[in-house]
Amino acid sequence: MRLARMSSQTLQRPATALVVVVLMSLLASVPSGVQAQSDEDEVDSLETFQYELSGRFSGTQAAYQNWQEGGLNTLSFGTTLDGAAEREKDRWRQRHELRLAFGLLTTEADDPDDPIRKTDDLIRAESNFRYTGSGFFRHFQPTISARLRTQFAKGFDYSENPYPAGHPFADREAPVTTSAFLAPASFVETVGLTYAPKEWYTLSFGAASKQTVVTRRNLRVLYDVDRDKTARIEAGAELGASLDLQLAENVRYKSSATVFYAVGQIEEPPDALWENYITMRVNSWLTTNLEFVGLFDQNTSSALQLKEVLSVGVTIDFI
Repeated sequence: MRLARMSSQTLQRPATALVVVVLMSLLASVPSGVQAQSDEDEVDSLETFQYELSGRFSGTQAAYQNWQEGGLNTLSFGTTLDGAAEREKDRWRQRHELRLAFGLLTTEADDPDDPIRKTDDLIRAESNFRYTGSGFFRHFQPTISARLRTQFAKGFDYSENPYPAGHPFADREAPVTTSAFLAPASFVETVGLTYAPKEWYTLSFGAASKQTVVTRRNLRVLYDVDRDKTARIEAGAELGASLDLQLAENVRYKSSATVFYAVGQIEEPPDALWENYITMRVNSWLTTNLEFVGLFDQNTSSALQLKEVLSVGVTIDFI
């Protein structure tokens, strides 16, 4: 999904700053006191799949009538579905994760011809296979992984028209379509090693292939994809880090960061993605969630793209 651009904060080399922030933040988030979660607390081998599935719904509504201080009538909602399946058998640990999110907003100030706007839209899936051997391979585990990131619905730029002169959309007034389902979609496959000193913290490095797929021809120029091709294919190396930590009884922090260096891109900023989720449970069904995402891809934008969402909603644990 194309995130809102930050024209006032465009950096000369934003990826360098993002990489430093990513690695420093993840390393700093591993406090010494967490060592209480010793190897004795590690999850036993799982012969059968263990599943997690939860859904969440949040919404806000505001209405005004004869309100002297002013205000806009608004209605918004968001829904999220998180699922995971994990199994360890014959020294192979596999984990599959899926996250679906979608949200809409409408206000009385919106264009009558376009009264509803998208606030959140994400399809993210990842599969990971790790060989959990002994000796060297106890901590440095051979790994094969693949992931997908795209969105459900069309996205729009409401502030300006980003299309270059000569493009069929160049003369259109904002808002203009800038994304859609599988336009773009990012596929990444890696083969490498994962350093896993603890169950809740991993570092990985390996050879990687990345495909930026844009199925809609007119949108390809926005993602540096040849107009006559469906995808831009890159090969290189990827460095990743992940953290899944129970900070307190009702507070869980999940973070993942990836930095992709394409062949021939050594002197250019790498592609970087940093995702953070903090979930605070008030009780078994009421939760507060904070999401922060940082994204940089010079082929899409020279600006560092940021996304932040704070919400309160109802969560249902299906599994």
